[in-house]
Amino acid sequence: MDINWKELGFHYTETDTIVRSAFHGRWENGRLKGEWEEPYATRDKYIHLHLSATCLQYGQEAFEGLKAFRGADGRIRIFRWRDNAERLQRSAHALKMAEPPIELFGRALRLALETNMDFVPPYDTGATLYFRPILIGTTPQLGVGPGVDYELAIIPSPIGPYYPGKFHCTTFIINRRVDRAAPLGTGAYKVGGNYAASFRATEEAHLQGYDCLFLDSKTHRYIDECSAANFIGIKQTDEGIEYLTPRSNAILPSITNASLMALAWDKGYKVTRRHILVEELAEMQEAAACGTACVISPIDRVIDPDKGRMYEISRTPGPVLTDLYQSLQDIQYGRAEDKYGWCTILNKKHTN
Repeated sequence: MDINWKELGFHYTETDTIVRSAFHGRWENGRLKGEWEEPYATRDKYIHLHLSATCLQYGQEAFEGLKAFRGADGRIRIFRWRDNAERLQRSAHALKMAEPPIELFGRALRLALETNMDFVPPYDTGATLYFRPILIGTTPQLGVGPGVDYELAIIPSPIGPYYPGKFHCTTFIINRRVDRAAPLGTGAYKVGGNYAASFRATEEAHLQGYDCLFLDSKTHRYIDECSAANFIGIKQTDEGIEYLTPRSNAILPSITNASLMALAWDKGYKVTRRHILVEELAEMQEAAACGTACVISPIDRVIDPDKGRMYEISRTPGPVLTDLYQSLQDIQYGRAEDKYGWCTILNKKHTN
C-alpha cells in the first residue's frame, strides 16, 4: 500500500474490505417483517443484482457519510455514528425500506474499521477514513411499490479535503431553473435521487468555476442548500454574533450543522433557524457550506445571475467560521474535551 496521505482528495480509494448485511422480508398486515443477517466483511466489492431490483426500478436507495479520525493521542475516533444510523433509519422509513437497527449498524461500522485499520490516515495529514453506508432495495419487481429484500453495505475509503485547498473560500452561483427537491418530497432524507436531481445545476456551475446554491422550490426567494451541504451565515448585530441557518422541510438535517450550532450556542452566539431571503446575503459578514465531507467551506461571494446581483461576503475565511471549524476539528482529533459525547473512541485494542 502506497498512499500519499497529504495529497488525497475526495475520491474513492480501494481498501481491504467492505461490510455487508442482507434483509429478507415479507409483508404481514401492511407491515414489513424479516431479519437482518449478521454483518460480515468481504473483499468482494461487487454485488449480484437483478436488473428489476427496486433500487434500479423505483429508486429505493439511501446512504450516509461519516468519518473516523486518528487523534493526536493515537486513538481512533468515530464521529457521531449513532446520529448517522438514526438518519439512515429515517430515510429508509420515508422510502418504505427495511430500517437497519442502530446496534447492527454499529457492529457493521466497527467491523469495517477493524478490517481496514491500515487505511486510517496518520494524524496531522488532513486525511480521514470515510465510511459510505448504503442501503438498497434488491427485490426483483415490475409492479410499482416497495420491495421486501434489502442490503446494507458500508464502504470505507481514506479521503482528503472535499474542496482543493482545504479551508479556503468558494464562490457560489444561484440557479432558479433547477429544483433540488420538492417542498413535501424527499429533500429531508439522504437519498440518491436528490443528488441526481441537482446534477444539471451543479455541473453547470462547476463548468463556470463555481458551486451551486439552491433556493426553495416553492417561491425561489429563500436559501435552501449549498448543493451537497447545508448553508450557514454569520451576522454581526448590535446584540452580538448571530449564527443563521435555513429552516426548511426540503433540506437534509446536517449532523455537522447540528454540531456547529451546539458549539456556536456554547460560545455565546445567537443561533437562529428560519427562512433566509436571498437579499439577506448582503447583511452577512461570513457564510459557508457545511457537511461531513467539507466540514466548513467558507463562501467569498454569491452570484445571482437572474437578478443581476453579486453578493460580496468575505475574500478570506472569517474569524467566526475559522474558530468554529477549529473547535469542531479539535474535538474530532482529540485535541479538546468532547463534553458532548460525540466521539466513539477506540484504543489500540479496538475497544471503547
